[in-house]
Amino acid sequence: MQDSFSYRALRAVVLTALGLFTLFPLWVLIVGSLSTATAVSNVFSWLPQPVNWASYVSMWTSVPLLHYLLNSLVVSTASMVVSVPIGVLAAYAITRYRVRGAGIIMRVVLATQVVPGVVFLLPLFVLYASANKAIGLQLDGTYVGLVLTYLTFALPFSIWLLTRYLETVPKDVEEAAMVDGAGRLRAFFHTTLVMSLPGVAAVSVYTFITAWGEVLFASVLTSTQTRTLPIGLEDYESPIAGVVHWNQLMAASLTVSIPVVVGFLLVQRFVVRGLSSGAVK
Repeated sequence: MQDSFSYRALRAVVLTALGLFTLFPLWVLIVGSLSTATAVSNVFSWLPQPVNWASYVSMWTSVPLLHYLLNSLVVSTASMVVSVPIGVLAAYAITRYRVRGAGIIMRVVLATQVVPGVVFLLPLFVLYASANKAIGLQLDGTYVGLVLTYLTFALPFSIWLLTRYLETVPKDVEEAAMVDGAGRLRAFFHTTLVMSLPGVAAVSVYTFITAWGEVLFASVLTSTQTRTLPIGLEDYESPIAGVVHWNQLMAASLTVSIPVVVGFLLVQRFVVRGLSSGAVK
């Protein structure tokens, strides 16, 4: 049954309006980054007059942006590298073995996604301070402490999504490999894990993006040396004069978004397959 002309026209109008509404903030960033500081402070103009590329150069010197970029890269990559293997193994154990209380475990894992993240902020801060005072383990203001914090959010989602995805992977393929002489570990790596790559890609992208753009915990649990990009962008506001270098801030915001956007586009096909296949058993 074909859609009517009026329905197609209405759908095109609605989608176009939503697209323009979504792209408008991005266009504001582009125009602001290509304008002078004085022009950004004045009335908004749809086009930069004149085009000024100086903000893309000065943004690296006025703020240690490269240092913040490396910090975010370290924390996001470490969170992904630690979260994904643990999530895969936990999901494999739940789907392939008779784990007592597996249903309760999955409900608890899913319930952690309902609780607002701000609820964990004070307990984690007190826990890190207590660990430093009791055994001299410095977690506050370190990469390790920030990665552990992000794992508390990334792991439940990873386990839940990968469990739902592995349930769609037939056990017969793995059992056939074991009949042919492969051990369980080899069968897992050569069959189940290979067939689960879309789900693994979806979890990897989610974990990386979550850690890359997180603000709340990074504002409390980082130091000057471990400050990440979302917090480092605040340095474009002069603490003495209270002046915000809007053109540099917008240029930096666009620049630091490029790695995430490019990475997502490269694995977009796997992410869509992973999310859609993991959503339905």
